[in-house]
Amino acid sequence: MNAIFYYIKRLCIGVVLVAVSAAVVAEVPTLRVQAARAALRTPFEATIEAVQQSVVAARVPGRILAYTVDAGDRVAMGQVLVRIDAEEAAAGLAQAEAGVAQAEAASINARAHFVRSQALFAQRFISQAALDQARAALDAAEAALRAAQAARRQAAVARDYAEVRSPLDGLVAARHAEAGEMAQPGMPLLTVYHPGTLRAVVDVPQRQFAEVSAAQMSARIEVVDDGRFIDAAAVTVLPAADTRTHTLRVRVDLPPGVEGLLPGMFVRVHLLGGDAVRLKVPSAAILRRGELTALYVASPAGRFTLRQVRIGAPEADGQVEVLAGLREGETIALDPVAAGIEAAAGPSR
Repeated sequence: MNAIFYYIKRLCIGVVLVAVSAAVVAEVPTLRVQAARAALRTPFEATIEAVQQSVVAARVPGRILAYTVDAGDRVAMGQVLVRIDAEEAAAGLAQAEAGVAQAEAASINARAHFVRSQALFAQRFISQAALDQARAALDAAEAALRAAQAARRQAAVARDYAEVRSPLDGLVAARHAEAGEMAQPGMPLLTVYHPGTLRAVVDVPQRQFAEVSAAQMSARIEVVDDGRFIDAAAVTVLPAADTRTHTLRVRVDLPPGVEGLLPGMFVRVHLLGGDAVRLKVPSAAILRRGELTALYVASPAGRFTLRQVRIGAPEADGQVEVLAGLREGETIALDPVAAGIEAAAGPSR
């Protein structure tokens, strides 16, 4: 009697499982994959940089007295950023002023001597050679005065270089030295950039030059952190390759006012050019289990089987290109969870 009840119980459980499985199969949404022509897209890793960026450097030697700004501060063109000890520059200006005074005195004396020589020559007290000599002395004195005046202007400019000013409106990205350090001509002090104009810089390998040439008028920037896609404002391919890395540099300008991007950030640039037949599926249909990327594909009998595929990068419309593992005309499950339940319940049917 117990054996009879056991077999009846197993039969009831089987009927319930078959009913549940049939309900799940009926509820699994599917899609028949069709190929369509779409633009060729080649992804490259890129770095954001500012179009207007300047490394502010010292132009005179001296001790750094103080910074008026720090990293992150907003600055205006012409604003004083750093003050350098101007003692040496001031001494040079004083020396140049003394040189101008000396040259002016020599010029006045040479002019007076030339005037006297002209008068004496008119009275035939001196020769033509003596007059020519006085004239040459005057010309030399005037030239020496002009040189001294130029040296004074140069010394004044050097003194003004003790105050380092911003070359543009923007933000301070980094500070490269500290107050109290000795500055030398050419020593970087600050990096300033304009945040409103950014671009992505791509170094394309030589073997892909042809693809870049076809795609140089169109590109999209993928912000990897949040999945955004931004259409490029312009694409510029530099007309020379790097002799060391054998790469071609491509500059992809972002539209003005893009938020959430800073110089130095990593993005992915998709260069577009030409078109080709591509298989695309909704990204929600992709099943990822560790290193496995797969789709549930329906067989002619209506059963779902898990198949590994190779996919491209996700696109802005939520679609993903299937590069390998799927053929046109096959049917896939749009809900991989429901398809997995149906596949697991299949043997009990």
